[in-house]
Amino acid sequence: MRVVVAEDSVLLREGIVRLLEEAGFEVVGQAGDADDLVRKVSAHRPDVAIVDVRMPPTNTDDGLRAAHRIRSELPGTGVLVLSQYVEEGYALELLAENPEGVGYLLKDRIADIERFTESVRRVAEGGSALDPEVVAQLLGRRRREDPLDALTPREREVLALMAEGRSNQAIAEQLVVTERAVEKHVTSIFGKLGLSPAAEDHRRVLAVLTYLEA
Repeated sequence: MRVVVAEDSVLLREGIVRLLEEAGFEVVGQAGDADDLVRKVSAHRPDVAIVDVRMPPTNTDDGLRAAHRIRSELPGTGVLVLSQYVEEGYALELLAENPEGVGYLLKDRIADIERFTESVRRVAEGGSALDPEVVAQLLGRRRREDPLDALTPREREVLALMAEGRSNQAIAEQLVVTERAVEKHVTSIFGKLGLSPAAEDHRRVLAVLTYLEA
């Protein structure tokens, strides 16, 4: 898999590059600011771009805006955004357009090399990867009429793990249940959220969006 890494901290950027290369990724470009990121992605057409939210030139949300541009102009390129802190607005803004091929992780997660590289692969393959801390904070945001009220506690657990981008098998391993049990929970979630029969991946995306907006 081909990757472009955008991070203005040279030390952190080099660390990410080294981790990725040791995990078998091909890092085809590095960028220290948002404008250079867009140029590198346009030139190299990577499978995924790893992007810091706050980058030069303004050090505000330049990385996020560059990520939106990449997703608009090169929809086949996955985007994994890294942030120092949980910023719910940024996460929702990034996922609102289309949560396929997108991820949002805290920088602390890089230390968990296996989890980090798994997230990079998942996003590169068109899946999603959402930081558990982001999921936890979004879970606390409730509307007056919450569509998730009909879900059982176990179904909420399953949906939360779906929101992190995990497969049924990974969810089963996390909850120490059978994959068949997870499949039953997922089917029940689709029914309770009113998601009519459609492609499995499409309904998973809609279920996750419902979860994040609830």
